[in-house]
Amino acid sequence: MDNGATPLTAIAESFEGLAKLVKSLKNSSQELRLDTLCDACSLVSILFSSLGLAFKFAELEYVSKIANRMKFECHSRNLRRVRQGLDLIRALFEQFMSTDEYSLRDAASTAYTRVCAPYHSWAVRTAVSAGMYTLPTREQLLLKLNETNQSAEKKMRRYINASGPVIEYIDKLYISRKISLDW
Repeated sequence: MDNGATPLTAIAESFEGLAKLVKSLKNSSQELRLDTLCDACSLVSILFSSLGLAFKFAELEYVSKIANRMKFECHSRNLRRVRQGLDLIRALFEQFMSTDEYSLRDAASTAYTRVCAPYHSWAVRTAVSAGMYTLPTREQLLLKLNETNQSAEKKMRRYINASGPVIEYIDKLYISRKISLDW
């Protein structure tokens, strides 16, 4: 990332590179190196921290999995949580871009409900719901990320497109090892 680049630029570029690598491995016996995946995923933690208190637990959980390089004694669980974090950001970006009138709270609530809520207990869902009221406004988030609405939308779209093949690759790892995707 050059000095003038924003966090969203770094994330988009990193995931575009990762998606290209994953696609090149499609017809190969090689697998994606864990450190390569972790390096790209570590950039996403910036987004969780930019969302404030509401996503503090998600940030701590996500960062701990990446920082520990998804230790292999519980690698399946750690990789599942990292994958879920990537999908949550993808869903958040999709919702965020769906209309200029959509608040960050609405976008985050919809993304959380779709991606994470089915796997969380009532207590966690209730805490997340309450935390949504502490999210920054759409404008505050863009300011924190040093983006305009237009520049953020372009970079979010790039992440959405690039994260798809990465998430699909992770899902295929589970399937190839006969691990259920029904978390």
